[in-house]
Amino acid sequence: MEASRKPVPSRIAASTCPLDCPDACSLEVRVEEDRVVAVGGSRVNPLTEGFICEKVRRFPEHVHGPDRVLYPRIREGRKGEGRFRRSSWDEALDLVGAKMKELAAKGSGEAILPLSYGGSNGYLSQDTTDARLFARLSASRLARTVCSVPSGRAAAGLYGKMAGIAIQDYAHARLIVLWGVNPSVSGIHLLPHIQAAQRAGGKLVVVDPRRTRLAERADIHLPVRPGGDLPLALAVIHWLFENGRADERFLGEHTTGSGELRRRAAAWTSEQAAQASGVPAAEIERFARLYADSAPAALRCGWGLERNRNGGSAAAAVLALPAVAGKFGVRGGGYTLSNSSIWDLDSFAAAGERPAATREINMNLVGETLLSAVPPVELLFVYNANPLMTLPEQGKVRRGLEREDLFTVVFDPVMTDTARYADVVLPATTFLERLELSRGYGAFVLQEALPVIPPVGESRPNHEVFADLCRRTGVARPGDPETAADLGRAIFASSRTGGQFREALTRDGVAFPSIGMAPVQFVDAFPRTADRKVHLVPEELDRESPVGLYGFREDPARPEAPLALISPATDRTISSTLGELRRGKVALEMHPDDAAARGLADGAAVRVFNERGDVRCRVRLNGAMRVGVVFLPKGLWSHNTDNGSTASALAPDTLTDLAGGACFNDARVEVEAAEER
Repeated sequence: MEASRKPVPSRIAASTCPLDCPDACSLEVRVEEDRVVAVGGSRVNPLTEGFICEKVRRFPEHVHGPDRVLYPRIREGRKGEGRFRRSSWDEALDLVGAKMKELAAKGSGEAILPLSYGGSNGYLSQDTTDARLFARLSASRLARTVCSVPSGRAAAGLYGKMAGIAIQDYAHARLIVLWGVNPSVSGIHLLPHIQAAQRAGGKLVVVDPRRTRLAERADIHLPVRPGGDLPLALAVIHWLFENGRADERFLGEHTTGSGELRRRAAAWTSEQAAQASGVPAAEIERFARLYADSAPAALRCGWGLERNRNGGSAAAAVLALPAVAGKFGVRGGGYTLSNSSIWDLDSFAAAGERPAATREINMNLVGETLLSAVPPVELLFVYNANPLMTLPEQGKVRRGLEREDLFTVVFDPVMTDTARYADVVLPATTFLERLELSRGYGAFVLQEALPVIPPVGESRPNHEVFADLCRRTGVARPGDPETAADLGRAIFASSRTGGQFREALTRDGVAFPSIGMAPVQFVDAFPRTADRKVHLVPEELDRESPVGLYGFREDPARPEAPLALISPATDRTISSTLGELRRGKVALEMHPDDAAARGLADGAAVRVFNERGDVRCRVRLNGAMRVGVVFLPKGLWSHNTDNGSTASALAPDTLTDLAGGACFNDARVEVEAAEER
């Protein structure tokens, strides 16, 4: 008989998710012999309620999968071929450090471009030792503008980034408006509270070009045309003023600019907004009336509405609605965008250095920058990001990465599409293999997580590698915090209440802000503007917008590219993180009427194209799509299409009206039958 096997000992370890999601879930991680075998939710963060998204449930495959980078690699062969040889850490870092030191020594620090974004929202993994290194080398600065900056700028201008409605307080609302957000796939812990509100008789409105799962269960679905959110919101503001439903007392006591906002909204009657937004005038007025009549009314503003030429003004107009209608001052009333600004913890305090006064490069223009910047970028250092798959003008980004005179370093846990163009690939730990400190930007929670397993292979944490490069390039100074513990102490020291946060984390594993877990706007939380008022037409935003705040720019569709391509998030990836786990090909979703007009059957091979490039894939007919709108998911990798291009290949590198944000939803395309491959 075969000898019986001993059971593998297992343990449950506590952790927290620092990935790009509002919820900041607390986790229970099952570990067997230093391998992560399962990830589930815990109740340390009360919002998590013991469940998590399917994406993070698959994290063991990410940690231990075949795409994991286990050791440093140095390129052999041509860029993009993905041929590398194994190297030691010393060899790889000596090479990288020597290149950096050489550029800095000849006064060409700006030829170095660090490129990072939201691969980790942890405090220790970005803007600590990495910021120190690049500031002291006088490297170019990156404007992290690919997401959230237009709406963030709008929120700062109107409210000074006031704390929003707590997610759990949506259960108290009698009306919930989801505008440009789809919590079924991102921020899933809002769903139980929406359901609770509906069970209690509350109404639901969804503003989205697609008939999502929540839109199917909504009382009103407004299928707005991409880029049409601004006239839709202004039409509701116009209706409120013209029908005596604006809260004049609140506007007089707590706002500035209400008269000017009314004047700017006056042009947008329901009929005019219907033409620009694609939403019928009767439905606009039905929504406006429901919003006026409902209390408490909660508005969840997402980031989908900012991804076009009018994005900043659209966010401002949507965020102005609760002020105009007087929806504040009650639990479950007001709005939520991002709550990240409630935390006064500063990673740069751990850096010990502020960014140098060097040139700033908008990350939405990285493709153009790599091809034509003067002085040229000679060293690109990519971490916490996968720019080839996530930035606009993918073709330009690819051609830039193909430059043989560009020295590219990619520091990542897995072999991304960008990494295949690197000269040096460095293995990074995942958040389960390092100490991390992170906060929610939806949930009012701060958490600290210890590593649950040792680093896989030869992977190292971000802060260690950048501290090592500081030493190798000669910019390290005595007393610089380098360990995770020292960095954490510096970050807590930057806060007025850092000592209380530290004490709570040590005692409970979780800390909450001084305003509590569930502040009520205009009761516990107020505008963080200088006069504590809502600035409905802030001068700084009015000056920044090329057509003035609330100015509308027309749809960029043209006869040869009549279809709007959108690329919203799905339940498979977090931006492009975990994209290696989505193995199969992905189809373009299209309304049957649009397909019939082009002679396309369900499952047909198609070419989606414009002047920037094309994507080869299959088509899937979907009656939930709006006519004139097609959909490829956000976060695809090259293996998900027939030609390796994704929606980013078709997205322009034009910028939003505020803050220089990305205009992914301004991609206009045509679709035609393609040869079978």
